[in-house]
Amino acid sequence: MIKQKRTKKSKESKDTTKKEKKFKAVLVGRHVFSNSQRAFDLYSNSRFGEPRDGKIYYALVEAAYLLEKGKITIYKGKRKLSKDTFIKIAEQFEHNFHTRYLVYKDMRSRGYIIKTALKFGADFRVYEKGIKPGEEHAKWILYPVYETDSMTWHEFSAKSRVAHSTRKQLLIGIVDEEGDITYYTCAWIRP
Repeated sequence: MIKQKRTKKSKESKDTTKKEKKFKAVLVGRHVFSNSQRAFDLYSNSRFGEPRDGKIYYALVEAAYLLEKGKITIYKGKRKLSKDTFIKIAEQFEHNFHTRYLVYKDMRSRGYIIKTALKFGADFRVYEKGIKPGEEHAKWILYPVYETDSMTWHEFSAKSRVAHSTRKQLLIGIVDEEGDITYYTCAWIRP
């Protein structure tokens, strides 16, 4: 009979889920960016941020999401920002930041890649699950709206035309008082 030698498992082999270290990002004006290799890896894997000039730039909602998820640490000068402080700063730049952030966070938590859509005249573009920007075009143009905000028919028509002209579906995310979000899609039909 052959005896097997037992070895003690090291602490490292027991813990297969290693904690990922946060990487540093910097807030300058309304721009958040990082040149960390982990920022580039996160972009490659999940498309957070946009690469430009050797750095990854984040929209304010992306930076807030990554800060909340414990992926990044944001500095303004030498001062490390808490999530609440960062959100107060972001609200100074974007009057509807809270509504936009809730919709962004909800879509990301559902597994969608969501990017800003300023060049389309919209808040966000949303990609179908499993699709990364650059592989295919976004399926939806998304507008976050707070439930008590009003929108004229002209504003709604303009949003619908932007979606139609960019060959995307219009998606309206309505945030209620409790922070719950209801999505409505609107489409053009020919009678």
